[in-house]
Amino acid sequence: MALSDADVQKQIKHMMAFIEQEANEKAEEIDAKAEEEFNIEKGRLVQTQRLKIMEYYEKKEKQIEQQKKIRMSNLMNQARLKVLKARDDMISEMLSEARQRLGNIAKDPARYSALLDGLILQGLYQLLESKVTIRCRKQDFQMIQASIQRNVPIYKMAVKINMEARIDQDNVLSPDISGGVEIFNGNGKIKVANTLESRLDLMAQQMMPAIRMSLFGANPNRKFLD
Repeated sequence: MALSDADVQKQIKHMMAFIEQEANEKAEEIDAKAEEEFNIEKGRLVQTQRLKIMEYYEKKEKQIEQQKKIRMSNLMNQARLKVLKARDDMISEMLSEARQRLGNIAKDPARYSALLDGLILQGLYQLLESKVTIRCRKQDFQMIQASIQRNVPIYKMAVKINMEARIDQDNVLSPDISGGVEIFNGNGKIKVANTLESRLDLMAQQMMPAIRMSLFGANPNRKFLD
């Protein structure tokens, strides 16, 4: 039975509608698949970038923390240096005041004479020479000569050696020092410095640990005291 043109057109329309429906369904399927893949890829990219951002800021945070530690360490070192400088300045002022007070010793003849006896006799024992030369301030010549006359016999009796001591009147010590003597052996190559300033410096060096402990207390970082 032959189909009429109307039937043919109807079937064609039906087939076209079926094809269009299949095409729409396929397009929707593709869209859904693309959307799913897009969301998966977007999630992966977001997660990757989130991790990168987290790693970046963790690294930055560690850098900032390290810089903070370095800064704090530098500030603490600067503060420690300032404290040490303040302590050194205090000790320097104390020693400077002590040097100024040395001048008062020579103003007391009895005290200064007894001190000279000790300084000269100590120098003689240190040198153990048969001839020595003593340098002093010009204003101390008389007092030094008297001390020599008193102490040479004591030295001879103690060491059983004859000894001659003389004052070097050509090379005198500066009048600016507080007093004391310098004693040389016979050829002038060995010197015992027993001026008041040199004795103060020696005592300050020996007593510095005790001075620091007295002024600032014990150092917790110091393991040995000698």
